[in-house]
Amino acid sequence: MPIKELRLAHTQGFCAGVVNAIDVVELCIKKFGVPLYVRHAIVHNTSVIKDFESRGVVFIESLSDVPDDHVVVFSAHGTSPDVYQVAKDRGLTIIDATCPLVTKVHRQAKRYCERGTHIVLIGHRGHQELIGTAGHINPELLHIVEDERDVEALSISPEVEIGILTQTTLSVDDTAHIIKKLQAKFPNIITGGKEDICYATQNRQDAVKELATQCDFIVVIGSANSSNSNRLVETAKQQGVGSLIVDLPEDVDPAIFDAYDRIGITSGASVPYYLIQRLVDKVKAQYPNIQIHQDDSVEKDILFPLPKEVADMRNAQ
Repeated sequence: MPIKELRLAHTQGFCAGVVNAIDVVELCIKKFGVPLYVRHAIVHNTSVIKDFESRGVVFIESLSDVPDDHVVVFSAHGTSPDVYQVAKDRGLTIIDATCPLVTKVHRQAKRYCERGTHIVLIGHRGHQELIGTAGHINPELLHIVEDERDVEALSISPEVEIGILTQTTLSVDDTAHIIKKLQAKFPNIITGGKEDICYATQNRQDAVKELATQCDFIVVIGSANSSNSNRLVETAKQQGVGSLIVDLPEDVDPAIFDAYDRIGITSGASVPYYLIQRLVDKVKAQYPNIQIHQDDSVEKDILFPLPKEVADMRNAQ
């Protein structure tokens, strides 16, 4: 019987945007105390949310649930201008934890709107990030596309200028076929650059592709509402390797480890590393002689600066 191998994706766990968002909440707890109100889940991970809730953080969807004269933190996924305005009109103290890469998309949306450019926004309807980005776009210029069928249904004149924006939890691979179809249909299209795609999403998918060449099965740790985690499962399956997504290491059926000799583990960008370590420990307990492999993360030196008002809180400590 061959010695079993456990291979960890070289890039997994929190991305820099998630680290920032969690730091924002931690610093706000210290500065303002609890209850602390956060609009929408700060990141899409059940364990992170439950931990904050146990410490007095209240996650809400409507600003009407925030008492007067309180602080409200906006999640990493971004918020539309009308929600900002409601918070300002009520005199709430606003702390913005939006990922800088999402903010970059919002700025581009504003530039397109100022030029009167029609905008094709690629993403998943109902996802919080897409809702926030759409709020920055003139409704008369907005066209949301989820798949190639939506492209076929677009009734924009081929003569007008069209700009493409993408939900950051998608990757170049996720959007390539849609963009190719858009380019064929609309000659005056502005696709932007690869740098507009979230590096963390692409890096994690690239890591899964590498795992797929080395493993028989890949376990993805991530919550069911995490877009980027679900894309990792899809990526593995597209490479011909079986995969499943689990919220917690304890959700993994140990029989899976018996069925395969080379097991891969990865996670979404909003998954704390302690969950990954718990799954590794679970596999090691079952197979003490298993060989474990992991290369250095390509993101180990990537950090985002905190928002100024939050950085000032840290400096004041």
